Amino acid sequence: MSLKEQIKNDIKDAMRAKETLKRDTLRNIQAAIKQIEVDERRDVSDADVEAILMKYAKQREDAMAQFKDAGRDDLVEKELAELALVKTYLPEPMDDAELESVLKEVIASTGAESMKDMGKVMGAAKGAIGSRADGGRINVMVKKLLS
Repeated sequence: MSLKEQIKNDIKDAMRAKETLKRDTLRNIQAAIKQIEVDERRDVSDADVEAILMKYAKQREDAMAQFKDAGRDDLVEKELAELALVKTYLPEPMDDAELESVLKEVIASTGAESMKDMGKVMGAAKGAIGSRADGGRINVMVKKLLS
C-alpha cells in the first residue's frame, strides 16, 4: 500500500474513532498532496509524499518554537502531537555515524575536494539520503567533511 493510500485509510479510521487531532492533521497532509496533484497534473509517488511530510514536520517545529516564545503552552502541545503523528509516516532518521558514512561515499563519487564543490555534493546527497535526514543536518555534516 502506498503512503498516500495509508494516509487516506488512516483518515477514515480516525473519523470512526472520533480522533479529531489525527483526522485534522491527516486531512491537512492530504490537502497538500492533492494540491501537488492538481498543480502539476500528476500522481504523487511515495518520495513526493515523504517530501510533503518533511515539509509539514518542519512547519510544525517552526510553529512550536514561535508558540514557546509567545508562552502559548496549549498550542505547543497541539503542535507536538501533530509532529509526533507526522513522524510515524516518515522513515527512521539516520544517526550521525550512518549519515557521515553515506556523505563520505557521495563526496568520493562526486570527486568533491573543497567547499567550492558543496552544491554538487548537496544535490547528490539529497538524492541518496532522501527524507531520512533534513537538509540542515546534511549541510552541517558536508561542511565538516569538506573543510
